[in-house]
Amino acid sequence: MEFISAAEAARRWHVTPRAVQLMCAQGRVPGAERVGRAWRVPEGAVKPADLRRSRNEAAPGDERPMVPRRRQGSCDTLMPLMNAPFAPGHAREYAESLPEGPRRDVALAELAYFTGDAARAAALARPLLASEDAGARLSACLICAYASLALDRINDARSALARARAGIGKPIGGFSPEAAAAASFVARTASVLLHIPEPEGLPPAGEALPLLPPGLRLFACYVQAHRLYLEGEHQTSLGLVLGAFAMQEDSYPIPAIYLHLVAVMDLMAQRRADEAREHLLAAWELARPDGLIEPLGEHHGLLGGMLEAAIKPAWPDDFRRIIDITYRFSAGWRRVHNPATGDDVADNLTTTEFAACMLAARGWSNAEIAAHMGISVNRVKECISKSLKKLGVSSRKELGRFLLS
Repeated sequence: MEFISAAEAARRWHVTPRAVQLMCAQGRVPGAERVGRAWRVPEGAVKPADLRRSRNEAAPGDERPMVPRRRQGSCDTLMPLMNAPFAPGHAREYAESLPEGPRRDVALAELAYFTGDAARAAALARPLLASEDAGARLSACLICAYASLALDRINDARSALARARAGIGKPIGGFSPEAAAAASFVARTASVLLHIPEPEGLPPAGEALPLLPPGLRLFACYVQAHRLYLEGEHQTSLGLVLGAFAMQEDSYPIPAIYLHLVAVMDLMAQRRADEAREHLLAAWELARPDGLIEPLGEHHGLLGGMLEAAIKPAWPDDFRRIIDITYRFSAGWRRVHNPATGDDVADNLTTTEFAACMLAARGWSNAEIAAHMGISVNRVKECISKSLKKLGVSSRKELGRFLLS
């Protein structure tokens, strides 16, 4: 029998090595063997189910999608797919397994959005804007806001964004703390990817966090980590990401993808490319089985050429799809972000030019950029020269004001 280390099992199961050691010690990993003070795990071993799950959830080795428990008093129609610990490769099965109603409708709209089908996502979410279910309405606001960016429906995007941000102080489903936390979550999430200021009156992130269900709590950690990244607090942001992974008791693929991506952003900002690559490939391992490529397209400009370095060589077709999403999303993104902030994020650079300029603005040499992105030094020089000309500036230092933080 072949074995892997507890650390490798932890990476595959998206938990901490300590959690794997505990599972082995409890006898929950068949065939695990103790070697000295550590454990080794059989190759191909399946992650044990959380002992606290209800009986209707999947047992170890069961290929059914896992259905999270409902929390009394919570808004369980708020982004249910994001909040689901489904097994990678079973996102559609999970969404379609939900009973007919708003929760299932939202999950299918989420699936369309995260797989890069903005038109279908908007079509499924738009009727929910008038739903009597408050969680479905809030979910529809988020989905419509971001899907509309890719569809060049800027007025629709602004309208949905305003509705999402207007929920502060107007609790949903009554005046329970969970309802207020849900409204706060939506308002904060509606702002972060657009890099625009959070609405006034938004309570501190820490107040809402404990009241959210596990999957949304993880995504809220991503939102806060992203905000810290934008503020230049890269190591603090990375620490928040690693802490979120350490505390999670199950794998929630969609929040985990976003958390890994913000870790890539933080690490690239610190020129720790090898570690950044590991996080990107971990995100890709979660995203690829279900085609959840929208997050990678959304973050392309912040990943410092890591998609070109890690995804393009091995998965060229997927890379092309991601770049197509990037172009469509970023064009709408700039039309909302630039007027709202007064920034001049460039809209006339290719994705390769943008990635090369991001690294150049951070002090990378042409040779370092070429080695990282897998292109020639001459190609790097050409990209930066063309970018300087397009942007009307004369030095690499001036590139920063036309790029993302």
